[in-house]
Amino acid sequence: MTYDLTSRMIPFLDLHLVFPLLEFLLIEELYTPVTLLEARYELAKKTNMIDFIEKLDDDLKDAGVIPAGGDLIKRREDILEQLQNAQFEAQKVMDVIENPDVIAALRQDKLQNLQFLKDNYGMTPEMIQTLYTLGQFQYSCGNYGGAADMLYHYRVLSTDDNLNLSALWGKLASEILVGNWEVAYEAIQELKETIDKTHFPSPLHQLEQRTWFIHWSLFVFFNHPKGGDALVDLFFQPAYINTIQTSCPWILRYLTAAVITNRRRKNLLKDLVKVIEHESYQYRDPVTEFVEALYINFDFDLAKQKLIECEKVLEGDFFLVSIQEEFIQNARCFVSETYCRIHQKIDIAELSQTLNMSKEDGEKWIVNLIRDTRVDAKIDYQENTVLMNTNTTSVYQQIIERTKGLSFRSQVLATSIDKREAAQAKAIAHEKNHPSSEAA
Repeated sequence: MTYDLTSRMIPFLDLHLVFPLLEFLLIEELYTPVTLLEARYELAKKTNMIDFIEKLDDDLKDAGVIPAGGDLIKRREDILEQLQNAQFEAQKVMDVIENPDVIAALRQDKLQNLQFLKDNYGMTPEMIQTLYTLGQFQYSCGNYGGAADMLYHYRVLSTDDNLNLSALWGKLASEILVGNWEVAYEAIQELKETIDKTHFPSPLHQLEQRTWFIHWSLFVFFNHPKGGDALVDLFFQPAYINTIQTSCPWILRYLTAAVITNRRRKNLLKDLVKVIEHESYQYRDPVTEFVEALYINFDFDLAKQKLIECEKVLEGDFFLVSIQEEFIQNARCFVSETYCRIHQKIDIAELSQTLNMSKEDGEKWIVNLIRDTRVDAKIDYQENTVLMNTNTTSVYQQIIERTKGLSFRSQVLATSIDKREAAQAKAIAHEKNHPSSEAA
């Protein structure tokens, strides 16, 4: 598929997060089933999900492909043995920290907690790390709920900044894969703060972390009720819009879709247009080209064409398929608003065609739009037109608007001058009262 972004996004996703994307492509039949089956099998071999690997192994054989998976029976035995060993070691720690007396004694200070556990239960940092090891192994086996629990307990006790960051990434991925969007949303906020505050070896390391973060956050933002607002607010922050422009310009598709479907963030449309125009040489697709056609070129025919193409793009996008209808409806509102802004007399049939709607549907849609948005307009049913009433602002009102903040700015400037003069006078007085030794 021409506009499929899966291949671009895979390098910035954990292996386990790729499986839902490949499953979606299989359902939508965007690629041949055998191709996707082979891709899933190659990824699965890098994990410890032995049941899943065996199933894909059988599916490939049924499709006439001989997989090179090695001895799966022996591998199953090895995985079970490693899992049992990890569980045994971690259980020693869990028995202690789940003790009611220990829970009551623990405080917010991690160092104090570690000293308490060492003095009273002989617990060492190496023993605590077994929680991380078990969580990581459970995640590799596909037990995401168990992995999230272990990584949570590890982060409560551990003072290792690097492993704590790794555990937070693992917990986020686990919550995403079990569909626990509320907890995943909280993990997103915490991970962002950690990335922003951490002193990485170089700016490139922080750029890489933010690039990964942007891609992982899409799973949460397009599934959480507050995700639309959060995505727009985050991606427009200077650090993250710079990351998008530098490392992953294709994310502009998702930022554009979020702005179009979020009427409350309509004020950010100008900023979006600037970014799209600036990055058009580097990345473009029907979603960004729709905005470009409508707000840069004011080409309504091209905008109509791109809106038709947008339906196909959104239908084949794992993250955007759920907001396809909402995007099309809001995009039509943007088209009609722009059209009405530059035309005083509008032919309803012509506008309906621009919106890619039938004449009857277009008439109903335009009437509802005028009623809902309370646009100052009248419909002439005899001529089948809409007459826009332009509210011309008087010269006096324009002067009032332009000078509204003049008094405040003048007051701020005067205060600043007074403070500067007072500071200079104080410095001169101090110099007179305390002359330097050279002057003396």
